[in-house]
Amino acid sequence: MIENEEETPPTSERQGIQVIARAAALLRALRHRPEGMTLGELSKAISLPRSTVQRLVDALDNEGFVLAASATSGVRLGPSLLALAAATRFHIAEVARKTLESLAKETGETVDLSLMDQSKVVFIDQVAGTHRLTAVSAVGVSFPLHSSANGKAILAAMEDADIARLRTRMKLQPVTSNTITRWDDLLAEIAEIRQRGYAFDREENSLGICAVAVALHNPAGEIASISIPAPAQRFATTQDDLTKSLLKHVSRLQDTLSR
Repeated sequence: MIENEEETPPTSERQGIQVIARAAALLRALRHRPEGMTLGELSKAISLPRSTVQRLVDALDNEGFVLAASATSGVRLGPSLLALAAATRFHIAEVARKTLESLAKETGETVDLSLMDQSKVVFIDQVAGTHRLTAVSAVGVSFPLHSSANGKAILAAMEDADIARLRTRMKLQPVTSNTITRWDDLLAEIAEIRQRGYAFDREENSLGICAVAVALHNPAGEIASISIPAPAQRFATTQDDLTKSLLKHVSRLQDTLSR
C-alpha cells in the first residue's frame, strides 16, 4: 500500500501538474503569434474549453506572463517572460556557437546543440544548413534519449551508475519502427558508441531523417551533444564525411572547454 501511495501522486498534485502543462501549452501557442490570439483561437489551438482558457489567461496575466486581450489586440506573451529569458544563460551554447556555424558551413547540413533534461534531450541552439532540403527542428524542442543520436551520445557519456538510476524512470517507447525498445539492445549500442566515439540515429526518431552525434563535457561536468541530422537518402552517402567533420570540430571545442 505504501508503494502505491508513493507512485500515485495525490489528486491535488496531479491537478497542479495539469494546470502547469496547460499553461505551458498556452504560452507555446502564443510563441509564433506576436499579434496575439483570441480566446477562441487559443481554445482551438490547445484543445481546451474557452472557460478554462479564460482562467489560464487571467492567472498568467496577473503574473505578467501574458497580456490579456484588449480592444486592439488579442492575448499576447507578457513582459515577465523577457526578464526570465534575460536571466537564462547557457554557457555551453555561447562557447559552442562558432563550432555549430563552422560545421554547418563545412557540411551544408543543420547542426544542433542539445542538453539532457531528465529522460530527453532539449535543443538549446541550432544553425540551419544550406541544402535545399534540410532537417530542421527548433530550439526548445525535445527528443527522447533512446531514439535520438544526440540522446544516445549523452547516454554513452554518462556513468553506468547514472544510467542505472535513469533506467528506473525511463521508458523505451517506440517512436518509429526503428526505435530501440529493449534495454539490452540499448545498453549494447551504448557500449558501441563508447568504443567508436559517436552515435547514430537511423530513422529511429523520425522516418526519413538520420543523424550522427558526439557528446562533450563542459567544465562544470554537464554533458551536451552536437548532432548533424540529414535526410536519410543523403545521409547514406555522406555519413562518413559528416562523422569525420563532427569529430574534428567537437574535439577542438572540447579542448577549449577543458582549458
